[in-house]
Amino acid sequence: MTVSPRLAVAALVVASFASVAAADVVVGWTIPAAFPTNPPPTGTSYSVGAADQGANALGSALSGSHASTATAWTSPAGNGSPFSFSSNNWAIGDYYEARFATTGFTDLTLSWDQARSSTGPLSWEVIVSTDGGANFTTLLNYDVLQSGGGGAPGTWTSGSYNPLYTTSLALSSDFGDLADVIVRFRALTAPGGVSGSSRIDNVFVNGTLIPAPGAIALLGVAGAFRSRRRAR
Repeated sequence: MTVSPRLAVAALVVASFASVAAADVVVGWTIPAAFPTNPPPTGTSYSVGAADQGANALGSALSGSHASTATAWTSPAGNGSPFSFSSNNWAIGDYYEARFATTGFTDLTLSWDQARSSTGPLSWEVIVSTDGGANFTTLLNYDVLQSGGGGAPGTWTSGSYNPLYTTSLALSSDFGDLADVIVRFRALTAPGGVSGSSRIDNVFVNGTLIPAPGAIALLGVAGAFRSRRRAR
């Protein structure tokens, strides 16, 4: 069977547009490597570094910031992954921070896994900045579930994922196609003690790739072909 050139172009454009419209990973941190141990790194800040997944991984960073110089930064088991990003010595206002670009993407979704020890901070907020950290907007207030121990709905292990610890949040169009976005997961309550810890894992931003102008033009051509065929 011979396919007309017009139909071939139309099919190619529709297929290309469908692949563009599919959700893609913009940045994603799965904490694939363990932190140093014996002793672990300590201090007011620590960076995991660039995302290990995503189209915009280059130049991104996941880090933590605490007021206490005694904070220990460790990598215990994640939520169904080998490692997570964990710290103790929390205080109100301490945070984990993801910094990345959303250039080329829209329809963004932020998701992450988070858990605490029995004495880790309970209440948190997600805040976001698009001006280099000069101003932040609060997107969500939430409580973190305990992992392990009495009353906990589950325990984080490397071999078993528990969806109860995952939170997903749709981001408005204001955060699409930007060179610099800062998201902070910020503690709103003090821990029950200096050993109280919180850990975060599988931090992902997903989005829809914005079609290039050429792809949109070709899609219009394909539509014109189909309209002309129907008019005959």
